[in-house]
Amino acid sequence: MKQSDFEKPPIAEIRATNFEKFEKTRTDNYYWLKDKTDKKVIDYLNAENAYTDKIMASSKDLQNSIYDEIVGRIKEDDETYPVFENGYYYYSRVEKGKQYRTYCRKKSSLDSAEEIIFDVNKMAEGKQAFIFDDYTISPDNKKAVYLYNETGSFAEFTLKIRDLETGKDLSLSYDGAVSVAWSSDSETLFYSAIDSTLRSSKIFRQGLNEEKGTLVYEEKDAKFSCYVHETKTREFIFITSGSSTTSEERFIRADKPHSEFTIFLPRVKGIEYFVYPHKEKFFIRWKDKQNLNGKIYSAPLSSYSDKSTWKEERAHDENVRIEDVSVFEGCLVLELRKSGLIEIEVKSLKTGEVKNISFPEPVYTAYLGANPEYTSCKVRYNYTSLNRPNSLYDYDIEAGKSVLLKQQEVPSGFNPDDYTVERLWAQAKDGVKVPMAAVYKKGLAKNGAAPALLYSYGSYGYSSDVYFSPSVYSLVERGFVYIVAQIRGGSDMGEQWYEDGKLLKKKNTFTDFIACAEHLISQKYTSSEKIAIMGGSAGGLLMGAVTNMRPDLFHSVVAAVPFIDVVTTMLDDSLPLTTGEYEEWGNPNEEEYYNYMLSYSPYDNIEAKNYPHILVTGGLNDSQVLFHEPAKYTAKLRANKTGDNILILRMNMDSGHGGATGRYDRIKDTAFEYAFILNMVGINK
Repeated sequence: MKQSDFEKPPIAEIRATNFEKFEKTRTDNYYWLKDKTDKKVIDYLNAENAYTDKIMASSKDLQNSIYDEIVGRIKEDDETYPVFENGYYYYSRVEKGKQYRTYCRKKSSLDSAEEIIFDVNKMAEGKQAFIFDDYTISPDNKKAVYLYNETGSFAEFTLKIRDLETGKDLSLSYDGAVSVAWSSDSETLFYSAIDSTLRSSKIFRQGLNEEKGTLVYEEKDAKFSCYVHETKTREFIFITSGSSTTSEERFIRADKPHSEFTIFLPRVKGIEYFVYPHKEKFFIRWKDKQNLNGKIYSAPLSSYSDKSTWKEERAHDENVRIEDVSVFEGCLVLELRKSGLIEIEVKSLKTGEVKNISFPEPVYTAYLGANPEYTSCKVRYNYTSLNRPNSLYDYDIEAGKSVLLKQQEVPSGFNPDDYTVERLWAQAKDGVKVPMAAVYKKGLAKNGAAPALLYSYGSYGYSSDVYFSPSVYSLVERGFVYIVAQIRGGSDMGEQWYEDGKLLKKKNTFTDFIACAEHLISQKYTSSEKIAIMGGSAGGLLMGAVTNMRPDLFHSVVAAVPFIDVVTTMLDDSLPLTTGEYEEWGNPNEEEYYNYMLSYSPYDNIEAKNYPHILVTGGLNDSQVLFHEPAKYTAKLRANKTGDNILILRMNMDSGHGGATGRYDRIKDTAFEYAFILNMVGINK
């Protein structure tokens, strides 16, 4: 498929806007595309969508086939395994043909009558987009506070409260809530609220009979956000303030909602700590520059502010990162990352005995599940890998054994032994070994002829863990190798892995990814004529950067909701991705960081090159990466690229950062993206 096979694409009008910084001038010809109230902007986006529809029209049958295949691999009528909390079993279900979940509970016993708390399908009727974010039940089990929106945005939610005895919502409502917590009286609520830049910056206390909430805390440092939460013991309410390098906690007793919040420990730049209450002590997860992977302390409830009373429960290990902590009455449970893989450690608080939940496979993901009951003697966790559907287990602490509770079903049939899963290692340009996980059909000939999809993210310390994906097998069954690259900028190999892929070391993220692609090609898993790459959001930045650096290396690119115009965005402190992001990308008001960002910012480094086939996606209501970034990127690429490769933009005009909000609509989006990748390598069925 070539661009010249189709009519000419839309061309965005050039309106030069100049930006001066550090005696340098940047000219942005498409800055005007940021105003979605401008009819010309909407007309341009609609023209791009129409052009994309024409380019992809011949793939409709393929899209439908992929959609049917993916749907065939998911259990359309399915129910989550119940979680017991405060006298009720909670679960949710999906039903065939319905886009959204229904949330339910049963009192005391699974044999009790079902109570439907939220039928999101009914709530979403007639809405172009609908996100049901989460809900929290009051201690008396009679009310549920929940968050939702009708824009598809991941940042702007409305708070409402449902009376579970009548099934009706209270009149109380708040636009812009983020996190919530109930006090013990079930009549007082705490919630965090966003400001104009979508930063969660204020905490309010709200009595259910009060018209207006009372401000109890305001986070004035623009690099910090604040959130409120209840604790597993139900004794405290905590406010956590944090940036990407520093945190601070304050708390009150849950039965004294009108008391003043007490600081646990004052913030110190470069130190992060998180508090996990036990009825007899506090556990603290601690991280600083000398203990990047974290360590665990315990402190007496009465003298926690005196660090001399703290006891080290788990020492720092430069090879093991502490990912998560769960505190039970009788044990401390740690989710640990070692050599890129997860281990779960259970330590008895009575005897000090340590048990490990081990996993035999070379590539997998495990993580702690819902464990809300403080007195439980079982630890719930999930296990999955590229060719192993998700499995839910309960680990019996006393017996030291795991019991399978539920396994993800693949109705169309799936045999893990039909596929090979490998852990691969590429060598980065500075000699560092970078891990990858790959899956492909057994018997694949490694002669360079196979197509491949290489995926990664590589920012904010988020690890690119491997999961069983029903959709990926529509590629694998067509001969693809699917690979996840665990590059620096994530925390896949520990916290230092993250530190080495941020700020003035950000380019390691890009060169690691390029090294992974080169390794796959040199080892003949694929070739530069057959390799597709994919990433979204900050992973879309990755796509833009590596495509600028090595356009010859990749055949096709899917840049989903890409954070692509780094310098302009980071200089605009009225936008969400700015001040709070300085500790990730750097402050462009400082010349060293400005010059470094400018040297890799994908939008600023577009040149007259023969770029690969590229699909760019965006969402008009995106609050994380505003729609104009993918729009401007497409416009500038189209004006500069040479050659005859396809470039298309697909802008969702009804939703935000996550694309379509209904589960079937999301599958259609995936089918579209995969059809693009397949078409570009000549696979049409």
